[in-house]
Amino acid sequence: MRYFIELSYNGSAYHGWQNQPKAISVQEIIEKALTMLLRVPISIMGAGRTDAGVHASQMFAHFDTDVEFDKTNLIFKLNAFLPKDIAIHDVFKVKEQAHARFDALSRTYLYRIALKKNVFNFDSAYYVKQQLNVENMQAAAKILFQYNDFQCFSKVNTDVKTFHCNIMKAEWFFENDELHFVIKADRFLRNMVRAIVGTMVNIGLEKINVEDLHTIISSKNRSEAGFSVPAHALYLTAVAYPNDIKI
Repeated sequence: MRYFIELSYNGSAYHGWQNQPKAISVQEIIEKALTMLLRVPISIMGAGRTDAGVHASQMFAHFDTDVEFDKTNLIFKLNAFLPKDIAIHDVFKVKEQAHARFDALSRTYLYRIALKKNVFNFDSAYYVKQQLNVENMQAAAKILFQYNDFQCFSKVNTDVKTFHCNIMKAEWFFENDELHFVIKADRFLRNMVRAIVGTMVNIGLEKINVEDLHTIISSKNRSEAGFSVPAHALYLTAVAYPNDIKI
């Protein structure tokens, strides 16, 4: 049987989601827990590959096993065994060919910018001391919908076959003393969200004009885009799947 796991994690202590040869990952920790509890080797496939330090309030992964288990009991034992920065919310059966990564219809990310110095959010939001022109940043976000090739925001030397992404949502809004950016797309390139936000911060600081974003995207050149904002303020918040994926 194939199962999906719904989980969340604070990525501060991990070198990203995916297994690394010489660094600890979220995937590795969960695989070890499942292997111990089910008493058979278990490998999992995640819905995406978050970078080192990036968090997820909703992530999915799938695994295969013939071992029968009580769902409620497994969730309880996983949460008891896993460290405090990883939580399992659900485990459910899916169709045999269901795939956590390839069947995802969309993914949504949130980036948090702190507008005031706050001793309680320095490790969860990116503090920008200078005043930002949010109106310009909002105008820049709308430009993203005019394009689908985002190579300029991708990490170089990546192994993807295409740089095309369909952006469904991109907007800035205020949340108390923070400025939040939400972006939703069918797929994301490596480092894409952090590079987009960094470019828009430059627009907000009026280092570049809103209209310059057209030239940056058309260049397909990472060096033309802005800096990558820190990972600690980025969150994967939602992954959507077809309604009929569950059994």
